Amino acid sequence: MKVAAVKKPGGPGNLVIEERPDPKPGPGEILVRVRASSLNYHDFVVVMGGIPTDDGRIPMSDGACEVLEVGDGVTRFGKGDRVLSLFFPNWQSGEIEAAGFDKVPGDGADGFGAELVVAPETAFTRMPDSYSYREAATLPCAALTAWRALMVEAKVKPGDWVLTQGTGGVSIFALQFAKAAGCRVISTSSSDAKLERLKALGADHVINYKDTPDWGKAAKKLTGGRGVDEVVEIGGPGTLAQSIAACRPAGHISLIGVLTGVAGEVPTAALFSMNITLSGITVGSRRHQEDMIAAIEANGIKPVLDQDFPLDDIAAAFAHQASQQHFGKITLSV
Repeated sequence: MKVAAVKKPGGPGNLVIEERPDPKPGPGEILVRVRASSLNYHDFVVVMGGIPTDDGRIPMSDGACEVLEVGDGVTRFGKGDRVLSLFFPNWQSGEIEAAGFDKVPGDGADGFGAELVVAPETAFTRMPDSYSYREAATLPCAALTAWRALMVEAKVKPGDWVLTQGTGGVSIFALQFAKAAGCRVISTSSSDAKLERLKALGADHVINYKDTPDWGKAAKKLTGGRGVDEVVEIGGPGTLAQSIAACRPAGHISLIGVLTGVAGEVPTAALFSMNITLSGITVGSRRHQEDMIAAIEANGIKPVLDQDFPLDDIAAAFAHQASQQHFGKITLSV
């Protein structure tokens, strides 16, 4: 089978295409033909060597696949079924017990940047019925992160105000889920052209954060001075102060990304005096993914797709991601 592999120490020059033996399923496992994957920031950091992995690691956490063969004892899936990978294959339901990445595809274990993958049947859910493989491949990391942030942790309800940052996969899915739930959405970006696209997707208000550095205050003003109920925080330390400024008393911030760094100052007095809850979010469980798929089907939500690349051009796909010119999800056809 053909695979993409990250050779140490990582970086575009050490991402290679090679041949490896075809795997075979054991008891409780399924053999899948990977049809599509999608690029996430986590995958980018792995490929660039920012997350240490074994030499020759196969990247890509997301996989939309067709079942080719099942091992003894498999009951969930049969040959020909269309299945979707789990970011945390061992987190089936309930609260997360460990936030480690040792079993995450494309990180602690080989991922879906390969033609064939063998994994336990519990490492997959079904795909949404109406989705293509390419559409489904956008869901396991970005969409599920947005779903858990809004529906599981913040528990948003109709009429709530939600603030999203930027135009990456998590932020766009958060906008779509929030609107499907009857929320009002404020979206930020540094690009006026991208802000227009966010409005077309349903954003009630948009803010160019380069033109309006105090965008937290501006967002609060848009709510009539009340403040937003939920912030989908993808920037990290460089944006957290503005997110706090945007919140209502007892509001909620879902801390998802570290695009501005992994550490920094936090205005703790503003955080606790406003009684704001700050939740760290790392994707979600199998149960969360099943709930999300049911909601997607009930509401007819479709992902926003950017450019598609063949597996042979995976390095070009990551270069496109690094350019930050994309809007929505970049995908790989395997």
